[in-house]
Amino acid sequence: MRPGDVARRAAANGVSLWTLTDHDSVQGLDEARDAALAAGMRFLNGVEISVSWNFQTIHIVGLNIDPQYAELVRGLARVRHSRRMRAAKIADQLAGAGIDNSLEGAYAFAANPDLVGRTHFARFLVAKGYARHFSDVFQRYMTPGRTGWVAHQWANLDEAVAWIRASGGVAVLAHPGRYKLSREQLVRLIIEFKTCGGGAIEVVTASHSIDQTNDFALLCRAHGLFASRGSDFHSPEEARFDLGLLPALPATVTPVWTQFG
Repeated sequence: MRPGDVARRAAANGVSLWTLTDHDSVQGLDEARDAALAAGMRFLNGVEISVSWNFQTIHIVGLNIDPQYAELVRGLARVRHSRRMRAAKIADQLAGAGIDNSLEGAYAFAANPDLVGRTHFARFLVAKGYARHFSDVFQRYMTPGRTGWVAHQWANLDEAVAWIRASGGVAVLAHPGRYKLSREQLVRLIIEFKTCGGGAIEVVTASHSIDQTNDFALLCRAHGLFASRGSDFHSPEEARFDLGLLPALPATVTPVWTQFG
């Protein structure tokens, strides 16, 4: 979906404050902002940065950033370049398993070629009948030890948080319940994140259970962090929750949007 289409869908679902957080890019923000304001929504500039931590990919959202801040722009360009290199390696490995033309196929599903990633390979593999649905793709091809898995070094945690903060934004630890971390590792991640200058945790997301939501609310309070809410919406076909239809934040936490007036 185009950024403007996502904005209009959010407004139609009753969203009053919205931000677009594309992976490692700010290129869609102008279109998103124009459509959001035209639809009567408040809009914040945002981004979602890919980070390597403890041999895992972690996502850090930036809210209320300055998308033209030079340090942020340079950092995102570096991450996007590494994203393209990873895509070529994934395609090589799939070709070795007899799946040809996957790189071209992935790019065909990527509205922005700079943002090509595993989701676009998944769309290609489903369209070509190599898998039944998205979860099947990731289980069969995109997890460690599988044909399409490529270990990768993204930005460092302290770099991503620094780029966001220097551009005037608030750094948010995105969908922490999705990461395969022990309790000890999760707490260590949160402590490192806050030490770097991180400001909030996504407590409510499409991938969190009620128990996880309550747990991350407790962790927010224990570590003095704000709470955020994100749909992780990519398209109607891939979303567990539509825009604006997620559960509310628990009353025990302070929403991150109280920082934005």
